[in-house]
Formats: sequence, structure tokens, C-alpha cells
Amino acid sequence: MTLPDFPDSQRAWASRPASPLRGAPGGPLAGLTFSVKDLYGVPGWPLTASTRAPVPDPGESVLVRRLLDLGASALGKTHLHEIALGITGMNGFGGTRHPFDPGRVPGGSSSGAAVSVALGQVDFALGTDTGGSIRVPAAWCGVAGYKPTKDHPAWSLAGVLPLSPTCDHAGPLARDVRTIVRVQEALTGQAVAAQDWEGVRVGVWLPEGWVDASVRDAVRAFAAGLEELGAVLSPADFPEVLDAYTPIVLGEAARVHAEALQHPDPGFLPSTLASLRQGQALTPDELQAAHARRAEYRAFLDDLLTRFDLLLAPAVPTPPPLAGQDEVELLGGPAPLRRAVLRLTAPFSLLGAPTVALPSSTPFVGVQLVGRPGEDDRLLGLASAPESGVRHTS
Repeated sequence: MTLPDFPDSQRAWASRPASPLRGAPGGPLAGLTFSVKDLYGVPGWPLTASTRAPVPDPGESVLVRRLLDLGASALGKTHLHEIALGITGMNGFGGTRHPFDPGRVPGGSSSGAAVSVALGQVDFALGTDTGGSIRVPAAWCGVAGYKPTKDHPAWSLAGVLPLSPTCDHAGPLARDVRTIVRVQEALTGQAVAAQDWEGVRVGVWLPEGWVDASVRDAVRAFAAGLEELGAVLSPADFPEVLDAYTPIVLGEAARVHAEALQHPDPGFLPSTLASLRQGQALTPDELQAAHARRAEYRAFLDDLLTRFDLLLAPAVPTPPPLAGQDEVELLGGPAPLRRAVLRLTAPFSLLGAPTVALPSSTPFVGVQLVGRPGEDDRLLGLASAPESGVRHTS
């Protein structure tokens, strides 16, 4: 196999070796290619986490090795939002651009992963998701993404540079759910059966003040499509969880990068450094309180998922914002971009629930389907049911 020749005006690729890592012949993923987010340790390939600062060596990724053994071939590493601490794709190497509109952001932190898939450069991409880092770039780039249940045995984080061990997940992005299902089946050795939507109880979480009109209308249209297939829809509500999520992630990220933070200017972007210093300054009591709030949100979600089989929610608050934009206009008024995005996606990383991000009928606006922890295959079966009306890109 020779390395495909394609340009990289989007700055999606952190490194592409002269020769790919070839997958084992005859495996269930033979013939598929994938990109690797530059948090995964791959022997012989550099790991920068898209930063100029020094980062710890996580060792070899168990997941990358497993995918190679199953027959998929790795083409190279993709850029991310610096150290995965952000949702736009900015990093120490200039940042990644949207695959189809260079003036807009692709989303992060798995920005290069989403771009490599959206442009058809690979069949699937390995990303990570700590607060939306698979789902946000999937939504803004018009592809699908899957964040498994926390600590899913098929999606190992061993050999992946962490951001927040409490919230980190490994997972794939692809142009359609069928490819994600093929990877899931190969990793687990279990078939994912297509599911019938008839009688499925769907809680629709659509906090209208948190989205713009295009996202509101996209979620409503998606919900109507599910209802036509027999799903039973009812409104659902969920609180904002950033008072727990933010201190947990920043506190843990500061510990991961503690060695670099011993230097007054370790090489991080100013915004990243400020966030890490904020994490350093948190007291044990503040972190304990954040984990206590997380436990309360866990009980809330557990109760919600006894009343519903899954949740439908927006994956992003608006279509992709302009590069450098730090505020968005929502139906409830203007909001900081980070808060606007994370309050929709962070609950399901904080609490470890499996989630699939899917394109909607509105370009570059995605929705989320959230399942019960441990019911990943049922969730994927619903998302990939041929008759489901779920709108995938081709």
C-alpha cells in the first residue's frame, strides 16, 4: 500500500509517514484505512498533542495495535485542539480549518480526525472525547461520531495521552454509522443488530434558549422522523453540569501536564496555559465538591434513563462558527462559545453514557442519540437501522 497523495490545506495532519502501517491481511477490517489523533502512542511516530510544550509519553496504544491486527491500515496522525483542551481546533501549529469552509472552525478537539473523514482521506478516524471532542467536530463537519460507554473494553485508553481520566473516552468518526458499526463488531467480536424504532421511548432534550433557530428546527425535524418510524417521543430536561465538569477536567489536566507547568513558559498557547494554571489553583475541597456534584448528576441521568430508552439532543448550539469567534447568538441571547457547546455535550462524557452524533437535514448541524451505559450495541443498532431515516452523508 502506498500513501494516498492529497493536499492538506486544512492542516488536519500532524504527521504522515512515507509508508502507512499496514493492517494484517485477511482481517475483518482489511481494506479500511484510518487516521490516528495525535494523542495515541504509535511506535516510530512522533506524539506532540498539537502543542509546542513537552508532553508525557503514554506508551503504545493498545487500540491502534488492535485495529492493525484486525486488518485496518493507519495512514498517519491528525491534529487536535492543543492537548485536547478545547472545542475549536486551535493548536500550536496554526489550527485546523473546516473541510469545506476555510473561514470556519471544524470543531475540536478531534478536529483533524473529522476533517480526514469528511474529505474521504480515510475510512474512519480515531478520536477522543472528554466533553464533546468527537461529537462536536462530527456535527460541524457533517460526519458521524461515536463515544462509547466509559471504560468500554473494546475502546482502550491504554497508550493514549490523557486529559481527564474521569471523562476521557476513545472512539471513532466516519462518514456513516455503518462503518462505525463494522469497527465495533470487529473489536468486540459481536454482531450489532439493526433495531426497530417502534415503541422506543425517546426523551427529547431541546433547551431552546441554548441553541439557534437552525439547530432547533433540525432537532425537531429529526424527532419527527423518528416519530414516523414508531418512536414515542416526550420532552426531557437536564441541568447544566459545567460546575462539576470544568473543575474536574482542569484539575486532572493540570496533573497530567504538571512537569511542563513547572516552567514559567512551557510552550502552550496562552489560553491553554491559563486553563491549566486555573486547574493548578483548585483546592482539594473544590475538587471534592465537583465530584460530589457529578454524583448528583449521575443520579439524575440514571433516573432519566429509567423513563426513556434513549435521549435525542442537539450536538452543537449553532452551525460552525467563524475562526476566532468566541461568542454565539442563541435564541436565549448571546453566550460564550465554550459554554454554549459544552453544556450540550459535556454531560454525557462526565457521566460516561454512550452517545452517537449524527448529521441532520441541516448542513453541519448534528444531533446526539444518548443511550444507557453498557447498551452501546443497541444504540448503534438504532442509529444504523436502514429504515430509520437517519440522514448520513455519503
